Amino acid sequence: MRLWGPRSLGVALGVFMTIGFALQLLGGPFQRRLPGLQLRHSWASSLGPAAPSCPPRQHLVFLKTHKSGSSSVLSLLHRYGDRHGLRFALPARYQFGYPRLFQASRVKGYRPQSGGTQPPFHILCHHMRFNLKEVLQVMPSDSFFFSIVRDPAALARSAFSYYKSTSSAFRKAPSLAAFLANPRAFYRPGARGDHYARNLLWFDFGLPFPPEMRTKRGNPHVSRDPNPPQLPSGAGPPAHTLDPNALFHPVPTVADGHSQMSSPASLDLGSSSFIQWNLAWLDSVFDLVLVAEYFDESLVLLADALCWGLDDVVGFMHNAQAGGGQDRSTIDDGGLTTEERQLTARARAWNNLDWALYVHFNRSLWARIKQYGQSRLDSAVAELRARREALAKHCLVGGEALDPKYITDRRFRPFQFGSGKVLGYVLRSGLSLQDQEECERLATPELQYKDKLDAKQFPPTVSLPLKTSRRPSP
Repeated sequence: MRLWGPRSLGVALGVFMTIGFALQLLGGPFQRRLPGLQLRHSWASSLGPAAPSCPPRQHLVFLKTHKSGSSSVLSLLHRYGDRHGLRFALPARYQFGYPRLFQASRVKGYRPQSGGTQPPFHILCHHMRFNLKEVLQVMPSDSFFFSIVRDPAALARSAFSYYKSTSSAFRKAPSLAAFLANPRAFYRPGARGDHYARNLLWFDFGLPFPPEMRTKRGNPHVSRDPNPPQLPSGAGPPAHTLDPNALFHPVPTVADGHSQMSSPASLDLGSSSFIQWNLAWLDSVFDLVLVAEYFDESLVLLADALCWGLDDVVGFMHNAQAGGGQDRSTIDDGGLTTEERQLTARARAWNNLDWALYVHFNRSLWARIKQYGQSRLDSAVAELRARREALAKHCLVGGEALDPKYITDRRFRPFQFGSGKVLGYVLRSGLSLQDQEECERLATPELQYKDKLDAKQFPPTVSLPLKTSRRPSP
């Protein structure tokens, strides 16, 4: 059971599992205000008077969604945790068994039978398919849950380029336009890698799919639990109080005075009840969901919610493809050609679950911005961008990301995958030791940083040769 600690919310906890995931109702989003954002380094100015008066949040669960700018967020978490000596929940390799649902047993060093002697993990942030029940086996009860979403039209463009060789649907299609013109000619639910080709965000969040989107064989969406609890009917969370002891067990609903059981599969997707239920569940679990098209605005709100300084969320973009980028114009279709507008509409229609998810969290982001204050946000975003630009000029050759052919130092060369080149960074020479260390943190790609953290948490053991005993002298 997750205890929300500082939230002090009298919200009942209940869980409903259906094919493919567990549903839990855990209380609404938590917000905390920063009196001001302070910059620590000498070469930048300060936004506010003093450091945040609230303690920084350091128990964090970040759902790293695919092709949504999540690698840049991961870089911030790597850097913050590394600097503060925090303990990461790390996968044995680079992902937690994706595309399978997350399992606590895949966390390196996790010992459920340690009797409370195991040090707690602070940050869980690498690729996984979200599975709340198992996450709560690993992370402290007061963890801050957050993620990031992207307009499915922009995500589709990036995913088609990046996963062209991985998804059978993308591999068979000559172009993204051809795929979206007739996706069912290429897409087969359950085919290898085809979760990348439709509703990828929905999949990453571990949400169930309606019956028509499931497969009859090898269904990647199906839970292995032989007796999955079921979801109450209705478009929103049930009004009655749920027994915490019924966690991960079927919970009856009350409708017209009768107790009944039903599942999300029985909800009419067309009426949006199925979608709205799942969105309501996400709202109850995630404290904040960032929006890639408003990345800097999202980072300011993240710093606010975590009681971090602005420096803690200033960083460089990672895993960006040459010629890519996250153009916020895709949201309102402004400036797009007729052909581009048609492709955008088709991408959103094909990824209808992702589009509903994106619209929902875009609205919630702007609701938080309104509460935070638009003018205050504008000032913080301007300072964040100025700080990022100053760091880039101070740390990087050319002050920007470069084609990988220019990156000879393997520590900073990003993993190349897909049809596009993944950009990276080259550090300037002549940096002081302190600046060199910080600039390296900023420029290190996610795979190399994960390896660095792994070696730090699990240093290799060196076996010493046995000493031969000397015969005493006569």
